[in-house]
Amino acid sequence: MNTRVKRLILPIGGVAVAGLVGATMAAPAQAAGDTAHDTLAGSGLAAKNVIAYWLNQKASNLVHATPYGYESQVSAKHISTGGPSADSKPGTVSAAGGGKSAGSLKNVNLPRTTGKVFFRGGDGRPHWCSATSVHSKYGNLVATAGHCVYDTKTNRATMDRWVFIPGYYQGKAPWGIYVGKTAYTHYDFDVYEDGDRDYAFVTVYNGIKAGRGGDLRNVAEWSWKQVDKKTYTGHDRFLRKSKGGKYYVVKFTDAGRLESNVGAQGLAYNQKVGSSVYVFGYPSGSHPDGNHAFTGQTLKWSYGKTFAAKAPAVKGEELVGVKSSFTGEGSSGSSWLLRYSSAKRLGYLNGVTSGVSDTDGNKRIDTSVSPYFDGETYGVYKAAAGNWSGSIA
Repeated sequence: MNTRVKRLILPIGGVAVAGLVGATMAAPAQAAGDTAHDTLAGSGLAAKNVIAYWLNQKASNLVHATPYGYESQVSAKHISTGGPSADSKPGTVSAAGGGKSAGSLKNVNLPRTTGKVFFRGGDGRPHWCSATSVHSKYGNLVATAGHCVYDTKTNRATMDRWVFIPGYYQGKAPWGIYVGKTAYTHYDFDVYEDGDRDYAFVTVYNGIKAGRGGDLRNVAEWSWKQVDKKTYTGHDRFLRKSKGGKYYVVKFTDAGRLESNVGAQGLAYNQKVGSSVYVFGYPSGSHPDGNHAFTGQTLKWSYGKTFAAKAPAVKGEELVGVKSSFTGEGSSGSSWLLRYSSAKRLGYLNGVTSGVSDTDGNKRIDTSVSPYFDGETYGVYKAAAGNWSGSIA
């Protein structure tokens, strides 16, 4: 079954936008108040099996993963009326700087916190979205779109074999691979696919490295340890080798906590609409006119002021939009950063891309939309931010 998130023609404030929708999902395994949470990889062994899926055959699943979602052609004039309102006082959670560095960035304005989340869809194929590290008590939290974590096409609660790789580029993971442990989202998205709640926060285990370098395709760089035949036989066949009657398996190295390696963005909620934000993500795919403007290989950014938006077909009554040429494929989960400092490469997460739109009918995507981050968003974040994950090395 195809699990690519479909984008339908949806009205934003009375006009059309490409939004994100899917079939009704199963009820969450656990829920408390407005927050639902589900296990992605509940043990170190389960997490190692996830790693094996992405590393086998010279990381072919990573290299050949495709962006999740596609956009349909839409045509409309941009109109914006009404809009979201704060449900409590404005608030922020401070950002945190990264302590370690593994390689330099071509553009110093780009945040180290950004990367791609990879997962296996219901079609059995590997896909990816954009995401970012966000500050938490244990330095282990990732924020992305809800539909990049929860499977809105099938009745399975969450995506399979979910990992976050900051700074990912063509098979390289400079700061390691972080396996998702537990996914948190708003109850209304988990159960009703409410477009106003299309965001998720995921706790991740400490990062894993398989060798000296960050190129996951280079088996020669992997570290190996000798084991007995029984251990070798029970190990994933793609991560083992035998030579001269001796048996070896890949020796994983603990890369440490996500936040310690790349830093983490803060969080802002109940902010005034009309604020300026940077959007960071990995757009891919074509504009409706067929122009292929982005490859999805490198991190891109756009900048603009937020405005009120609506998408009633996905129950999106309190969305915000920003002018952006990011095409839909790959840009899902892109981080919207308020008060972003280029010098520190840190700001406050104030949205995640949930859809894109051609609002003037010229067959070129010109707008991205996000749920409005309010007090309930903070509640979901808070439920996720205090949970420890630990090491799987």
